[in-house]
Amino acid sequence: MDLISTKWIIHLLLCGLFYGVSCNSVEQKIYINLNDTVPCVRLLNATHQIGCQSSLGGDVGVIHFLESEQNLEYVLTNGNNPPYMVILESHLFNRDVMMKLKNGSSRIAGVAVIKPNSNPAGAFSPHTTCPNENTGVYSESYDPALAHCNGTMWNPNGNGLSYEEFSFPIFSLKDDNGTEVIRQCYMDHNRAVNGSVPVYPLCAMELSSHMSAVTDTVTCMRRSDTSGLSLNPEQVCDPLGNYNVWGATKGLNNSASGHSENETVVVAAARLDSRAFFHGISLGADSGTSGFITLLAAAGALANVTREAPPPRTVLYAFFQGESFDYIGSSRMVYDMQGDKFPIDLDNIHSLVEIGQVGLHASEGLWVHTDPVSRRNASIETEVKNLTDIFRSVASSLNISLGEPDVSQPLPPASFQRFLRAQPIPGVVLTDHRTSFTNSFFESMYDNAEYLNLTFPAGLTPEEQFNYVTDTAKGLAKVATLAARTLYRQAGGAEERLAGINADELTVAHMLYGFLIQTKNPWFEAIVSPEDLPALRAFPPEHYVGVNFNSNSSTKLVSYVFANLTGTAVNVSRENCSNSGTFEDAADSTDMNSYTWVRGVTPPNATEPAGYCVRSTTRLSRAESPAFLLGEFNSSTYSTWSESRWKKINARIFLVAGHDLEMLTLGLGLAVLLLSLLITFFVNTKADFLFSSGREPANATY
Repeated sequence: MDLISTKWIIHLLLCGLFYGVSCNSVEQKIYINLNDTVPCVRLLNATHQIGCQSSLGGDVGVIHFLESEQNLEYVLTNGNNPPYMVILESHLFNRDVMMKLKNGSSRIAGVAVIKPNSNPAGAFSPHTTCPNENTGVYSESYDPALAHCNGTMWNPNGNGLSYEEFSFPIFSLKDDNGTEVIRQCYMDHNRAVNGSVPVYPLCAMELSSHMSAVTDTVTCMRRSDTSGLSLNPEQVCDPLGNYNVWGATKGLNNSASGHSENETVVVAAARLDSRAFFHGISLGADSGTSGFITLLAAAGALANVTREAPPPRTVLYAFFQGESFDYIGSSRMVYDMQGDKFPIDLDNIHSLVEIGQVGLHASEGLWVHTDPVSRRNASIETEVKNLTDIFRSVASSLNISLGEPDVSQPLPPASFQRFLRAQPIPGVVLTDHRTSFTNSFFESMYDNAEYLNLTFPAGLTPEEQFNYVTDTAKGLAKVATLAARTLYRQAGGAEERLAGINADELTVAHMLYGFLIQTKNPWFEAIVSPEDLPALRAFPPEHYVGVNFNSNSSTKLVSYVFANLTGTAVNVSRENCSNSGTFEDAADSTDMNSYTWVRGVTPPNATEPAGYCVRSTTRLSRAESPAFLLGEFNSSTYSTWSESRWKKINARIFLVAGHDLEMLTLGLGLAVLLLSLLITFFVNTKADFLFSSGREPANATY
């Protein structure tokens, strides 16, 4: 290759490099990317698809702030610049408005909902009125009169919005500086003044959230089947699932499975997950979080007494994942117990106590719900009566208002129902509602810390807020004490020990702060492993079950908190902490216990935290629906929920030119292209003259 050719190649490479830099610079000047956005995504089950998606390359529309429901006619009929990207304030994010936008989708490019900094007045629940109605215990074969919430409408505020399918993207925007940029852009370019028609350039938004899966879980799992005939199968959806967290007041042999001789357990259960229309902001403060925090506090209150005076029966704590989606976690544990794939089976269970929604008990008191069908059996009725009597006695000693609904009323939506589908078991569900939910924001983004009145005096630093014991913390600690004392008595513990069983208010305050305010706090930093420290952030964890079987942040944090509250420190090195051969005593073996190295706190005058090894009974078990194990993707017995995959989630705004200017730009571009072709042709035909070397004759003399 000669020198001239090499120079041309280098020149072209440099031009390409600078062209790329120029393109990036131009893109940054044209577009403003929006941060803190949360998309609505597509979910599928055996028969339907729900949720939202954009077209393959994203959807673009002219921004319009909807000021009132009456203003809908502008975007649906009268506006001159469709399609529109509709910006909704929270009070307009309701079923009526959203269904009108859905039905007028030919003029709607997408919707962005501004999440307010404070909760709206009134009620809002995008879930159905009868949660999990097709996978609970009440059916045509188990008292049809109680099926489909015929007895009680549990969630009267449910509007079913989370179960609708939208053909356009819907995003949630945080009400912050980014939202103000959108408002200002709209005011400067799009807002009509004195009835005039807005003129170009107009402020536009692009939302990208194209979903790969379509139709239903049966279809998407078939397309994702790597064992099929397709040469290039593409994974287009994943089963919803995560991990259950469980442990016990004494070690259960994790290497064994099936029925455990001479073992009787009392199951203490709570759900871990929550959901909302936008899954990324589903805290479930009352619907889920209040229950598992209460059960964690109860486990902590029982830790010492069950070591000092072990009751005849073992208390098995179970925190179920995926319960919002047809009881994924509890149905999997029951399936494992039935199939001898768990350290105990259903026959080892003496009774079950579930902690449901208890965060709003101050207004309605507490209620113990039972199953009227199983109570028709005399032995079950006796055990249930004994359990409710213990609850009443303990509640009376704590001055807690506790009631029992009419005996004919069915159980509310609860994990207990999946156990009853397998076999009759005595049990109760503790909640803050007698009939319909007290929670007005069930399974919505407004079921948050504010809704539980988790507020702090003005002027407190983050550390002071973390250590501040709110009235909510005091109330839940009292409920946890009620649960702990009841569990101890139900397990056969001595009544004289009850006065020493008390949940710690500060511990409850720390959990409320960590699970509903932010995970980055001194306690969580001390009790997690060093590897998980970067996952602690200045916001709460995600409580949506997800599809990541590495366990999401709330699952991991609950396992760490449970180990901290119920376990003991072991004086071994970090290397030996994870070495199964370290502990020779069978009672201390890794079959009976789990060992975790945690970060610890930094001692005075030290620069590094003093880590230590924690021995506990904490275990994780898969919370994946048996339907996917069995390949029964159209199952009516088990959950079939899956989540679509996607390639890009993005939101940005920019100024869009008018049609005339776009045509002018296109025309000029074509003209430049033609001119370039003519110049290239001319240069090519005259190349010998234009690029001659101008060498002198060989016989030249000087």
